[in-house]
Amino acid sequence: MQLDGWIDVHAHFYIPESEEKRQANLKAMQQACWCTKQPPSWDPNEILAYMDRRGVQLQLLSNITPDAKTLDDVRRVNEYAASLVRQHPTRFGMLAFLPTDDPEACLSEIPRAADKFAADGFAVTCRYNGVHLSDRTLDPVWAELDRRRVTVFAHPSPSGPCSFGRPNTLIDVAFETAQTVTEMIYSGLFRRFPNIRFIIAHCGGAFPALSGRLLTLGLENWVANPNQVTPVEMRQYMRRLYLDTAATMPTNLAAALSMTTLDKIVYGSDCGVPCTTETTMDANLDALFHQTGLTDEQLSFIGHNALKLFPGVARRLKDELPKMDAALKSGTERVEHLSA
Repeated sequence: MQLDGWIDVHAHFYIPESEEKRQANLKAMQQACWCTKQPPSWDPNEILAYMDRRGVQLQLLSNITPDAKTLDDVRRVNEYAASLVRQHPTRFGMLAFLPTDDPEACLSEIPRAADKFAADGFAVTCRYNGVHLSDRTLDPVWAELDRRRVTVFAHPSPSGPCSFGRPNTLIDVAFETAQTVTEMIYSGLFRRFPNIRFIIAHCGGAFPALSGRLLTLGLENWVANPNQVTPVEMRQYMRRLYLDTAATMPTNLAAALSMTTLDKIVYGSDCGVPCTTETTMDANLDALFHQTGLTDEQLSFIGHNALKLFPGVARRLKDELPKMDAALKSGTERVEHLSA
């Protein structure tokens, strides 16, 4: 099935690097049990060609990297993303990277990315250099993002020790995501910062499948609940999360739709990283199209739901793509009706 101007919220990129750095990245991957002989690379022309072939109109680019050791590194990543958006404003969007192990660096980069580069949103890592998103030292960062009413894309850490001789990217990331979102609920983060819209990568990882267990057992008196999160709140927080479709179809979608509604599902490809190829992206899409039982209209909403989250993208596409603008104006009510 050819897509019709879909928006991809989960797409990665690499900044240009020296051959020495690329080979160092390859060595690190091999030490983490990757069976690969080529260092990661990213070519925007190849990405655009794939997007054209499948009918993807725009990718929201994010760089989830453990290599940003300094604020200058962070700024280099975000400046490169901004340059790509300037060159291709109707094909790429920018999710500015925030190093959440350093709240002061985040608070420095948020206004720079938002005001100077007009970032469409922000990207964070569930566990960045050992600091989880629920850490209370990040409250000033969340307060600023909440004030700006932005969309934040949360992605598990791509680095970590292998398990049973396989890269952590295969399985471990799903549980890191589930643990992080669970602690964000218990820590009261969603209560304190209700104006941030969170997209959780990989259809929420293992979290949707475990959400029923959390609702059943997670508020019993033998479970620590220092912020007295209520059953009503917990269910509300789960339903507020946006989940992308990257590398999880069709099995995760059923769990996701038992936790939330169709208007909270957005298309994601996981394009641009070594664990993803055109073959796996196509297979994931085919599973979404043919094995989920959704109508063509419902699938179209998944492809365009992101327009509600990224008004800057919607404005850039408005003149060129009136069909997309009409889809955006159709509103959440119709999507919720389809989800019922």
